[in-house]
Amino acid sequence: MSELILTTGSAANGGSCVARHDGRVVFVRYALPGETVRVKVRDERGSYWHADVVEVIEASPDRLPSLCPIAGVDGAGCCDLAFVEPQAARRLKGSVVANQLARLGGFSWRDDQTAVAEPVGAGEVSGWRTRVRLDTTADGRAGFHRYHSAELVYELDCAQLPAGMTDGLAEVRWTPGAHLHVVLDSDGNRHVVQSGPKDARKSSTRVVEGDYEAVQRIGDRQWRLPVTAFWQAHRGAAALYSELVAGWAGLQPGMTAWDLYGGAGVFAAALAEQVGPNGRVVTVDTSRAASRSARTALADLPWVSVVTDSVRRALSAQSGRPDVAVLDPPRTGAGREVIDTLAATGVPRVIHIGCEAASFARDVGLYLRHGYTVEDLRVFDSFPLTHHVECIAVLTR
Repeated sequence: MSELILTTGSAANGGSCVARHDGRVVFVRYALPGETVRVKVRDERGSYWHADVVEVIEASPDRLPSLCPIAGVDGAGCCDLAFVEPQAARRLKGSVVANQLARLGGFSWRDDQTAVAEPVGAGEVSGWRTRVRLDTTADGRAGFHRYHSAELVYELDCAQLPAGMTDGLAEVRWTPGAHLHVVLDSDGNRHVVQSGPKDARKSSTRVVEGDYEAVQRIGDRQWRLPVTAFWQAHRGAAALYSELVAGWAGLQPGMTAWDLYGGAGVFAAALAEQVGPNGRVVTVDTSRAASRSARTALADLPWVSVVTDSVRRALSAQSGRPDVAVLDPPRTGAGREVIDTLAATGVPRVIHIGCEAASFARDVGLYLRHGYTVEDLRVFDSFPLTHHVECIAVLTR
């Protein structure tokens, strides 16, 4: 692949900066806006090129030595913004979200000078992760993937992980092709579960350490859910989002709320406390494991209905109009069909959460076209040292 010297422009969604060479757009990873860098082009296909920084010729004042010992061009793909001063990284993330909202959603959320992602909890940029998945090689070594590669990095001391989270795992030879799921639960206990490999005639799940189910707590309520199931990665995120959803929902006793893509029912619990026994909450998720966890954790709230199905089918089966709908879809977002169906119910208040800036911006634009307005919008640095964010919008009509 060829090498070029480029001066980078603004940050793009996905962790790169935009540069140009002979009229062609080049997306440059491991760069900051305004830097002069030597890059190696790793992909020349199509109308855009993709490149990695191999030398910084003129550095941004926001650049610092990597905060993650294993990340970088020749390392793991875990912490792609580990070289950025943390407050500058939050400004960078805010500017990307603002740009995506303007381009894809037709909505102006501040501007690039004032947009900023908020810290979660005390704002620590390291040691914040509660769970991680490692993959294994053909000879059974565990590691993190390099960026967009099947190759693994065998050093396991990623800066996102609390001390001791992966101790001893690098020395073991695991089932080739298996996945290792590692969780530190709310009590500080470590659980290690091996799953797969998927291509085996009979894939298996084996508890290596701790239990198959981990304890997670928010306030006085407890969830027990499989180590392989979804829970928020940042140790402070679930409680923060639950508090925000409860505050924004503004429900009264006897009202109805829908919790779509509800997982283990964290938001359903907060909504159910507001509507009380004379109200109704419906929480929907495709995961059977998450639904089982929700039914157990919310057993004392019989006015909560747990539905195991796709949101699209569940919406088609529901009747009436909820007073509030909360959506926390996967990275691909909710999309046109779901939002069209939801808007057709006439729900007056929607709380929409997204962990990918482009799909979140697109979804916001879909609501706007249905006559909703944005009452509030917050962006959180829920994945420090990476380009990822969590966005939450409150929409009303």
